[in-house]
Amino acid sequence: MPEQGTALIVGVGASEGLGAAAARRFAREGLHVVVAGRTAEKVERVAQEIRASGGSAEAVVGDAARESDAIRFVETAESKGPLALVLQNSGSNRQDSFLDLATADFEAIWREHCLAGFLTGRETARRMVPRGRGTILFTGASGSLRGKAYFAAFAAAKAGLRAVSQSMAREFGPKGIHVAHVIIDGGISGYRLKSRMPEREKQSGPDGLLSIDAIAETYWQLHLQHRSAWTLEQDLRPWSESF
Repeated sequence: MPEQGTALIVGVGASEGLGAAAARRFAREGLHVVVAGRTAEKVERVAQEIRASGGSAEAVVGDAARESDAIRFVETAESKGPLALVLQNSGSNRQDSFLDLATADFEAIWREHCLAGFLTGRETARRMVPRGRGTILFTGASGSLRGKAYFAAFAAAKAGLRAVSQSMAREFGPKGIHVAHVIIDGGISGYRLKSRMPEREKQSGPDGLLSIDAIAETYWQLHLQHRSAWTLEQDLRPWSESF
């Protein structure tokens, strides 16, 4: 295996998605990447594409919000070399009137984001802390900072994930583990948005949506940071979007 170790990306879907872009970016640096997601066809395709480009990759299937699956994801990556970099990127979004939001749906979104982040972070830290090195990254969103109307479930889940990241950073930073939370404050130019809102990219104009490759590059640069100047939270948004 490459001397750099392994990278685990939890929450990989379509090839034209953020998880897949991050996996490709990490693989180009010589890391063996483990891509984890709930849909076998999608994660297998991403792993195959990376191998076809000369990288080292494998796919694992499961639900990051299920403890046994989260443990298996981390164990699979660790078995191929020391975990150097982990990205927690799983979770979907939903829009509901607060009056109609079902308890089960609220809990499901919390599990996808906050619980899955806790499980991935805990299992990763258990491997990294004894070595005193490694990077753990969390994908956040606008909802991490503010609750928008009709998005209470998503905002609660993302705010919870941000708090998990902050607690981990304060506990594990002094032990040599770089924990960072990245707020994606805008639409992502990936498969999910393009398939659901095909007019959005044209309306946004040139570079009006976040490029998946540009976000992936930011993740890699965070991993490279010297520990004397670690970023613990970073927000990314298109140049043209108001905030």
